[in-house]
Amino acid sequence: MQRFAVPALRRQRAASFRAPRCYAPQGVTLGDGVQPTRWSSTRWSSTRWGSTTHAARPRTAIFFPGQGTQKVGMLTPWLEAFPATTSEIVDEIDHHVGYKLSEVIKKGPSKVLTQTTNAQPAIMATSICILRILEREFGFRVADHFDVTLGHSLGEFAALVAGGYMHFEDSLYLVQRRAEAMSEATKRAVQEYGGEYGMVAVITEPEYLYALTEAIRDFVGHSSAGSKAESSEDVPPIEQVLIANINSKNQIVLSGNIERIKTLVAHVRQFLGHDPRAVRLHSDSPFHSPIMKPAVGVMQTLLNKKSRVAGREAEDMITFPATIPCVSNVSARPFRSKEELKELLARGCLETVRWWDSIKYLDQEEKVRRWVGIGPGKVGRNLVGKEVGVRGRDLVKGGGVWAITDPSEVEEVLRGLEDTADFVDDEE
Repeated sequence: MQRFAVPALRRQRAASFRAPRCYAPQGVTLGDGVQPTRWSSTRWSSTRWGSTTHAARPRTAIFFPGQGTQKVGMLTPWLEAFPATTSEIVDEIDHHVGYKLSEVIKKGPSKVLTQTTNAQPAIMATSICILRILEREFGFRVADHFDVTLGHSLGEFAALVAGGYMHFEDSLYLVQRRAEAMSEATKRAVQEYGGEYGMVAVITEPEYLYALTEAIRDFVGHSSAGSKAESSEDVPPIEQVLIANINSKNQIVLSGNIERIKTLVAHVRQFLGHDPRAVRLHSDSPFHSPIMKPAVGVMQTLLNKKSRVAGREAEDMITFPATIPCVSNVSARPFRSKEELKELLARGCLETVRWWDSIKYLDQEEKVRRWVGIGPGKVGRNLVGKEVGVRGRDLVKGGGVWAITDPSEVEEVLRGLEDTADFVDDEE
């Protein structure tokens, strides 16, 4: 394997990468002489949080992947390209989780890495490891180059770290406990009711999506997203199926009892007059279904505890406001307060992931024109690209959609951000 040309690229990018104005709470120091501009949480609830922000470049989002993107060896290229930096971060990860998670990531086997209790902390830790390498090796600061952060389901925890809402140690601890609670909820359902549980992606043509979601909600007897906690209390887990994710204009994910999902898909094909493609996902738990309700209580308790970070033991885990807005999976809008963040982050175990709504909001209302995914896999980039177009160097509507999953991709992304820094959006 050819070694990544780190030193020359690092010197070049550190010297030439643009550093536009950044926004942070008054009194926060961002380092290197960068002076933050004051903003408040009230700005986030406006139609355009950044009507005057970062005027020198298009609005830019950083996003992080969720479960299912794990891959044995996903940190190996980074260890080879940046051995000192990556080894230090990997040691920190193992210390925080209390076991050699790095060995599971490095050697697997895949069956072990895919287990919820390993996959969730592994994906989140890998995402932050890549981000830390960009910061340390390239002088790449999130606050300098991005206007908003978001993450797909589990990825929301990495997004909160990137946005300054939570320290890595606290976030990794929450992810580990969340994974344990979700796994335990599934085991309890199996023990009490039997059956097989999991998740199935359903892919259709865009013109059928609305009718498909309505047919599913009518079939399972539940209404819109956001009502799962109340509407499913009297339904045995073995009968529960709900929409876990609305990922794009032609893809949703169903979660719950596998036999019940098969019956539902057959119902759709018979009565909707349409034959959507159904794909079983590699998941050992039915995430974002009512079976996950016990995990919500666990997360609510944990989020009200104090930080585990040395020197912050008397402070909350959550800092609010933080460096840049973070979009919630549950509301598809930026968090508006510390209390709302805690509530929605806990409910995220149970509620539908409104990824498509989040991307549409940022693209259509906030005019975000550049998107950078950080972490393993390119699922997130592909989902974003379905909505906004994989613009890249084609400059369709300006900006681009990129992903950094491997060291060889860093130069392309940094160059793409430089090349599009002066783009003027005709829709502005």
